[in-house]
Amino acid sequence: MEMVNLKEFTNVSVNIENRVAYIAINNPPANTISSATVMGLSQCFDYLVMEPEVKAIVVTGEGKFFVAGADIKEFTTAFDDKEKGRTLSVKAQTVLNKIEQLSKPVIAVINGACLGGGLELAMSCHLRIAADEAKLGQPELNLGLIPGFGGTQRLPRLTNKAKALELILTGQFIDGKEAERIGLVNKSVPLSELMYEAKRLAEAIALNKSQLSISATIESVNKGLEVTLEEGLEIESDLWANLFSTEDMKEGVNAFMEKRKARFQDK
Repeated sequence: MEMVNLKEFTNVSVNIENRVAYIAINNPPANTISSATVMGLSQCFDYLVMEPEVKAIVVTGEGKFFVAGADIKEFTTAFDDKEKGRTLSVKAQTVLNKIEQLSKPVIAVINGACLGGGLELAMSCHLRIAADEAKLGQPELNLGLIPGFGGTQRLPRLTNKAKALELILTGQFIDGKEAERIGLVNKSVPLSELMYEAKRLAEAIALNKSQLSISATIESVNKGLEVTLEEGLEIESDLWANLFSTEDMKEGVNAFMEKRKARFQDK
């Protein structure tokens, strides 16, 4: 199926193919996360979550960069103004929280530099694939700051406390292979294979799974991580039970019994 342009947003373009939306961040020269880009991403995800033809979403950067960081020029407007600084942080965090809580899986495809706000964006996605050659890091301490778009919270959750503190305190960059080793990305592949791997993963979900069980999985994992194990198991049981009344659950069980591929209708 030929890829068809779906919609344009500020610094963001979207194409769709085989029920997968491909988002490309395009804010030259380094695809920085400016306020305009944050707004474009927010509007883009609002649109895609309501688009019934889209069941998985891939996010990457146009050109050589994924996202090389936040727009540092915008930080100068917050000098000596604590509330402006807070506003910059909260606006970005709100959009990244939206991505993390989206009912459709979002895959970050890290094709190049993924630094600062770029890494924070990638960490808000449900899955991450990086090029072996990509550079990932949180260099905010070099600016006399700390990560402010979720980095101090998501990085230790994805890796561990000691490794997160090491990466943030030193500001060191790691490549895709090291990011996979420490659990920061799901997989690292050569750049030439990156989009093929992303497409394979996204279509494995979008073309073969029920949107209802996809959504329930994301909700169960996200909510479960914020509560005790006992409370998380209760959340899981409730979501599991809810699926028993769906047509897709009946189709999935019947297909298994009949030794055929399930034909889910997302209802």
